[in-house]
Amino acid sequence: MKVVNPRTGQADYEITPLNADDLATEAKRLRKAQPDWAAKTPEQRGEIMRQWADAIEAALPQIIPALIADTGRGGISKIEASGVPGQIRRWADQAPKLIAAGQPTGEPTSHETITTSTQLVPYQLVGVISPWNFPMTLALIDAVPALMAGSAVLIKPSEVTPRFIRPLMETVRSIPELAKVLSLIEGDGATGAEMVGNSDYICFTGSVATGRKVGEAAAAAFIPASLELGGKDPMIIMDDADPDTAAAIALRASIVNTGQACQSIERIYVARNIADDFLKALTEKAEKVQLNYPDIEKGHIGPFIFGKQAQLTQSQIDQAVSKGAKVLSGGKVENLGGGQYLRPTVLAEVTKDMDIISEENFGPVIPVTIYDDIEDAIAQANDSKFGLSAAVISASIERAEEVAGRLNVGAVSINDGSLTGMVWEAEKSSFGFSGLGASRMGASGLLRFFRSRVLMRQSGDAAQIASFAEENFA
Repeated sequence: MKVVNPRTGQADYEITPLNADDLATEAKRLRKAQPDWAAKTPEQRGEIMRQWADAIEAALPQIIPALIADTGRGGISKIEASGVPGQIRRWADQAPKLIAAGQPTGEPTSHETITTSTQLVPYQLVGVISPWNFPMTLALIDAVPALMAGSAVLIKPSEVTPRFIRPLMETVRSIPELAKVLSLIEGDGATGAEMVGNSDYICFTGSVATGRKVGEAAAAAFIPASLELGGKDPMIIMDDADPDTAAAIALRASIVNTGQACQSIERIYVARNIADDFLKALTEKAEKVQLNYPDIEKGHIGPFIFGKQAQLTQSQIDQAVSKGAKVLSGGKVENLGGGQYLRPTVLAEVTKDMDIISEENFGPVIPVTIYDDIEDAIAQANDSKFGLSAAVISASIERAEEVAGRLNVGAVSINDGSLTGMVWEAEKSSFGFSGLGASRMGASGLLRFFRSRVLMRQSGDAAQIASFAEENFA
């Protein structure tokens, strides 16, 4: 299977997707090794995972170029790969304490002579299907805590960005105990479909359309699923906000990674009294943003990772313009050296009947709506099938938090934007079509990979059948 380089538009790499039989064989191999992995203490698993973190750090000179070729971006690829060892060490440190706290013993019950103890039993094989926008981070965001829980893990990264798989697998193979229970495989959509039936728990990050299929297949297989799907994140800029500061936050939160992030700000609602100043500042800042072409080591944003996404983004912009939207900056996808680029695109006079407002957009597009009443802004922000995250900007933290508490989303950034990409410690839910299942942030990120077994101890006399004789109730 040919793989296209997003900076050149040329197919310069190949993968060989696993067929159904080979995938089943790999799943069986991992299952066979999982009981020994689960039998280790969390501390022992953590020590092996720390070795892996060290191995990844040593292999960054091989992994980072592969990620850059996968995504067409420079600095963010370096940040992404370099951050993984820290994430592994964080779970290695935290998991033993969380697992211990989740297994209390001798707990009293409503019956004086009965106490309970809880055992956490890991799912045997966790399957992970990950997307192309942050290939390495999102391949491991579920896998690392699952491994620390004692599960074996099978990962199928996106076929759009598969180059990092081979150098990362070399680090896995360098640690024999880990290689027995962790595998990253090359595959396409058909491979992903086969993953569900070979897993005991499935994790998927991607589009709503594909997430529905994964969820339906998981239900048919009677296994749990964690689905992290799309977003259409709103930002409400209140009437007391500084327009220049708000513009700087909005721009960064909308266009980092060329807008190819589920937590990107995709809708902005600004109070009328500061709207002119905000739009002026936003447009000026947007026009100063540089594409990192032709030099990948210069500029701010790179090409679309997936060429089809550029086409979809352009069609959404064109539809908005046809319905009356005004382009204040950007607006046209450019073919530069074979890559598809879009300068930050500020749109004014947008309406809710435009796809750019209602459908997810994976590009550096910033649609702005002016509101007169905060109640209307909240209503418009909540008028979406998505509910991933949001942002509120105000000079008053108290006012911002009051508005934030009324938004139908799982996380709200106050006086900032897209903080969900930086903050891992707090659990959050995905509302609406943005996802399903337990949070992969906070303690839930680990504990979701366990089932609970309760031991109920009777220290007194067990009940006899005579206790249930009808005469006793007469």
